[in-house]
Amino acid sequence: MRRFIYLLVSIWVFSSCTQQDVPFLRKMEPVNFSQVTITDQFWKPRLETHAATTLGVCIEQCEHATHRVRNFAIAAGVIPGKFEGLVYDDSDLYKMIEGVAYSLKNQDNPTLEAKIDTIIDYVSKAQMEDGYLMTYYLLGNIDERWTDMDKHEMYCCGHLIEAAIAYDDATGKSKLLDVAIRFANHLIDTFGPDKKIWVPGHQEVELALVKLYYKTHDSRYLDFSKWLLAQRGHGLGTWNSPEYHQDLLPVKEQRKISGHAVRAMYMFTAMADVAAATNDKEYMVALDSLWHDVVDRNMYLTGGIGSSKENEGFTEDYDLPNDKAYCETCASVGMVFWNNRMNLLSGDAKYADVLERSMYNGALAGISLSGDKFFYVNPLETDGTHHRKVWYRTACCPSQISRFLPSIGNYLYAKSDKNIWVNLYIGSTAHINYQGDSVEIKQVTNYPWEGKIRFEIKTGKPFKAGLKFRIPGWCKQYTLAYNGQREHTKVELGYATLEHNWRDGDVVELCMDMEVELVEADPRVKANVGKRAVQRGPLVYCLEQIDNPAITKAVITSDMAFTTTRNDGLGVVEIIGTSVDETLKFIPYYIWDNREPGKMKVWIDYKK
Repeated sequence: MRRFIYLLVSIWVFSSCTQQDVPFLRKMEPVNFSQVTITDQFWKPRLETHAATTLGVCIEQCEHATHRVRNFAIAAGVIPGKFEGLVYDDSDLYKMIEGVAYSLKNQDNPTLEAKIDTIIDYVSKAQMEDGYLMTYYLLGNIDERWTDMDKHEMYCCGHLIEAAIAYDDATGKSKLLDVAIRFANHLIDTFGPDKKIWVPGHQEVELALVKLYYKTHDSRYLDFSKWLLAQRGHGLGTWNSPEYHQDLLPVKEQRKISGHAVRAMYMFTAMADVAAATNDKEYMVALDSLWHDVVDRNMYLTGGIGSSKENEGFTEDYDLPNDKAYCETCASVGMVFWNNRMNLLSGDAKYADVLERSMYNGALAGISLSGDKFFYVNPLETDGTHHRKVWYRTACCPSQISRFLPSIGNYLYAKSDKNIWVNLYIGSTAHINYQGDSVEIKQVTNYPWEGKIRFEIKTGKPFKAGLKFRIPGWCKQYTLAYNGQREHTKVELGYATLEHNWRDGDVVELCMDMEVELVEADPRVKANVGKRAVQRGPLVYCLEQIDNPAITKAVITSDMAFTTTRNDGLGVVEIIGTSVDETLKFIPYYIWDNREPGKMKVWIDYKK
């Protein structure tokens, strides 16, 4: 069975929001991943592989295969030597530490924790008395610090802050947090009104400072983040390409995406964070326009963004080549960050829809099933020469995935005064502090292979709330049952709400039809004219040569019938397309390049 749908660019069309329609207040607060235990057969094995393999790969690369740890040990005076590597390599070590912190929060590992404690000692001893910390300059010419806006100094500080907060939360050890605070204070002492002007070449510190504000309740960090954002668009950046750095206009006046994709995602995330903390309506007006520009005209079906290798980002609207798609893994993770913030601000499920699309496709493809190889670039078509690697000279993507995967529990639930919001369907047990009491919600599901989810409620005393269940954009039919009785609900802003006095033992069953869909791109996407793609639920599918030897001649026809079958070897649901002339086997995009090398494509020639 299949359904044919028409999509703008590579995803459904969202209606435009007028300024009066833009939500200005954060509608909900996230439930932290530490309160969510993942138990399902899709994500739990990946988290186990992450802990057992991925972190080990990242540590090996940082500690032995490259100079990242040694740079700090040298700067700390522990060993002799000189700086080796790239100017921004410190950031990869910080992201690895952040990933370890999330993993430790999920599961104790004293040996791993001790190793990270040793690395943190190096970091702490390397820091200058005034708080400055970057091994490139510490081991080079320190007089050249803060002379080049494109040297990633604040970028590295931002990742230090995020790692430090995560490690303190996970272990209760504050040494790295103390280092991060001293570095952040150094920034505030050096830059700002009536001080040195600075525009960070690679945005990141802006969102990290807001995290530090929430961690310490020190408003200086929030104020400094907002000041840094306000420096853009005034000709203060010392570079030849303001467009590449999102520096053409003040951030509140920006309406079109431009330049480097990852930098844009971090900046938009920071803007959303500042808007939430300050209730600044102008940020939200800008973010709404930017979001529509990205999603409606510049996003791939996989939720990936950034079509050009030349600037690792955007060119012009509807320019979405498949074989040359850049779609950096970091940018897909950035889409998760940004859309999560937009969802929290608005209470609109369309943002969680994009989050889910980017997470299951664009981001998850960035790591092999074995957990030890990574994609930097994620094309939607290849001639068989593009493969994952153990590491990259610029290793932002492996370290990004290492910190993202163990934190996915952050995106399942949110809460407000009157509601608990369910955004992602992942088998899990969550303990949510709601109205002063602990509420346990257990999800039992085989998602994303099936659209059936069972919710079991445990509570010490009854509580009144609306449980808001996201009905994804791909779902056209669903049913909700409360204790076995079907409930008739309407969908508002993408959520179906059940309001009850919830009691211990209550059960909700959500069943969403999960049909195979054929996708047609907007005709302005030249690369996809005369082609179709296949998706089912949140997953985009592709053809691989190992399953389809004649892949270059593959054609989807109007009479093709689609069925699903379980592939236990890969642990996935495959889609089989059958017509009079041929049979095609589709696999989820995220698992391509895990078997024999060969051609791959998402968009297939179509014949009526």
